[in-house]
Amino acid sequence: MKFVQIIFIALISCLFAINVYASNGRGLEIATEVDVRDNGFGDTTSTMTMTLFDQYGNSTSRKIRNRTLEGKDEGDLSLVIFDTPADVKGTAFLSHTKKSGSDDQWLYLPALKRVKRIASSNQAGPFMGSEFAYEDISSQELEKYTYRYLRNEAFNGLDCFVVEYDPVDRKSGYSKQIVWIDAKEYRSHKIEFYDRKESLLKTLEYKGYSQYNNKFWRADVFEMENHQTGKRTVLEFDDWKFQTGLTARDFNKKSLKKVR
Repeated sequence: MKFVQIIFIALISCLFAINVYASNGRGLEIATEVDVRDNGFGDTTSTMTMTLFDQYGNSTSRKIRNRTLEGKDEGDLSLVIFDTPADVKGTAFLSHTKKSGSDDQWLYLPALKRVKRIASSNQAGPFMGSEFAYEDISSQELEKYTYRYLRNEAFNGLDCFVVEYDPVDRKSGYSKQIVWIDAKEYRSHKIEFYDRKESLLKTLEYKGYSQYNNKFWRADVFEMENHQTGKRTVLEFDDWKFQTGLTARDFNKKSLKKVR
């Protein structure tokens, strides 16, 4: 009897391992397809309105310009420039995304006339008082996570893959992310962010996708809700342009003070 039990337990363990391996492989396959479908965009510019809502529904808005350069050996380069209101005008945030390890990030504060490096230990912190963290602003490179396919599920009338993204970087502010990706175009529609205690922290929804150059999809609205504070941040994008001629020189930290 004991021998039979051992064989049964071993069989169950083997089947479990096979199932986990298959789920991980399927998760990586889906995430890779998401990445591949956005390859080749070159560079982009856009404008954005960031609206911050407190737990009582009060709001403040900021006007922002965005620039992104597609990475080659490493991740993407991105630059965010604040134009209004007056108290943040001229503030600029530069990110050099890494495929492994923490990103290189800098913030230029015009009131102090200095460039501040964002330490890797602080990248889980809130970006400019919003519900987005500094690590959310960087491009989400494939190598930054391990993946596990969970299930297929309908979301907003779309058949979606539900995939768990587990951060490789131990300094990430998240224990995991659960992502809903539509099975037709491989666009992200919803992300649940779980804190280091594995409690649901935030939910991000992408709304109003538009396609550019017959290939690249961009959402018009990002809405991030913090379930633990009751606060929200809404990003509304406009005036997308692709392949505008940006180069790595446009993303140099030494020139942050001169950004216009």
